[in-house]
Formats: sequence, C-alpha cells, structure tokens
Amino acid sequence: MARGRGVPAPAPRSSGERARGRPAPGRRPGAAGGTERRDTVDSFRSLGGEQIEGRRAVRELLAANRRRVNALWVGEDQDPSALLAEITDLANARRVPVRLVGRGRVAAMARTDAPQGVIAEAEALNDVPLDELIQGPADRATFLLVLEGVTDPHNLGALLRSGDGAGVTGAVLPRHRSVHITPTVAKAAAGAIEHVPMALVAGVPAALAELAKAGVWSVGLDEHGDQSLFDLTLATEPVALVLGAEGSGLSRLARARCDVVVRIPQAGALTSLNVAVAGALACYEVARRRTPPATAAR
Repeated sequence: MARGRGVPAPAPRSSGERARGRPAPGRRPGAAGGTERRDTVDSFRSLGGEQIEGRRAVRELLAANRRRVNALWVGEDQDPSALLAEITDLANARRVPVRLVGRGRVAAMARTDAPQGVIAEAEALNDVPLDELIQGPADRATFLLVLEGVTDPHNLGALLRSGDGAGVTGAVLPRHRSVHITPTVAKAAAGAIEHVPMALVAGVPAALAELAKAGVWSVGLDEHGDQSLFDLTLATEPVALVLGAEGSGLSRLARARCDVVVRIPQAGALTSLNVAVAGALACYEVARRRTPPATAAR
C-alpha cells in the first residue's frame, strides 16, 4: 500500500523530546483474590485482561471463545436475570468451572466497584504485531484507534467500546505510561476487548511513522486542530485516529507526525471534550463517511 504524492514526510525526532520515566510499581494485573483497587496506569508490558468483571464483559468473554477461561465465580442469592442465566449456560457449554460463592467473597475478589456478582479468570489477552493491524481485514479499509498515554481506565474502556461499535479494525497502545486492560477497562469496554485487536508499541510517534510508510493516514484530534472533524475527507482511506492523553493531549512529536489535525466544533462555552467522548464522535464520523448511502426507494 503506497501513499499518494504530496503526503508530508514524517517529522524527524527532536533532540528535545521528553524522556519517559519508569511507571510506578504496582500489583500484577488480573490476579484474583486481592483487594487492590488502584486501577490506573498499568506498570506491566502485557495487555493484561486476566480478570474480567461485570455481566456483559463476562458474557462476551465466554461467547467470543477466543481465549481460555479458567474459572467463573458467581455470587449466590442474586435476583433472576436472563443475562446471568446465559453466562452460566455459556460457561457450562465451554466446561468452565462455575463456583457459587457468597457475595462477600465476590466483593473481596473484585477490583472494580461493581462486579455485578460475576468474576471470570482467563488467560491474558495477546497483543498483535503492528504490521498485522496495518494490513487490516480483507473486506474493508484499515481503521485504527491510536491512543497516546490514556491513563484513565474508564476512558480506555469507553474508547474501545465506541471503537468496536464504529467498526475500528484495531487499536494501538504504548507499552509505558498508559493504562492497559485492567478489570475496570474490561468492564467499561463491555466485551469490546474480545473483538478489537490491539498492538503494544514502544512509542506512538514511531508507530505513526510506520503507518505513514504503509499508506495509513494519521488524523490527530486536538481542540486547536487546523480543520473541522466534519470536513474530514480522508475517512474512506486507510486511516488512524490519534488521541492524546487526558489533560495534555497529543505530544508535540505525535502531532507533528499526523497528516492532519482536526478539531470538534463546539457551540457552547466549553472548549474541550473528555477524550472518550471526543474519540466516540470521531469514530462515528469516520463510520458515517464510510457507510454507503441508502438506496433510494423506487
């Protein structure tokens, strides 16, 4: 896949690029049985995803059947629920051990505030090589979500959920100084982690350079962007939406390596949006432009 003429060359690395410090040490993600609830920046290099909480997230884990599920803990004396019954049926069909335990046991194991009476232990998610994400599926153009330093697990989960709904073909996360797939992320994503392939990269700017070489257009989101999101004409091409960290936004080097930086027009007094909201709007704008017009009724 080759880019057309006139595409800006990736910006060179600057000697003044800020050095990244080591993340703070923390508890291994996904280990069941602890009461640790600090669920922010993942200090490990793996994607995580071993502990899944919440009914929709656990249901999708079992239904997707893409990784081994070792055990399922279900709280006793819960009100009847069609979703809970489906979870139990799926677990039995996959021969996953189902352990009925008291609500106190579920609460003690949980690493989210509301596990909804269900916790699953599974093998960790496997990340995929960046070049595999770049290639994308055969039936549609590559559509990636590149997240530079998102540290709030609720935001990452919401972004993955919105991205899945809008049809993204993959997500790119930095190995360091970014939250990975913690129980809170998995719960907020409501099962999207089972369907959105993810790559871990050493740095987002270098990843954007790789995307450029492969013909994928990088579109940064920033409140001071050069053009409106609603004027984006690249949506039907292989494209990557690039979102920065909460508060600080895109780094200088990542912004320089985006082919275009767009803003979301706002009519109110506020000048910025939460990263998860901005990402959802951008994802669906790309999806809207990729959807063929409905055939007019004869």
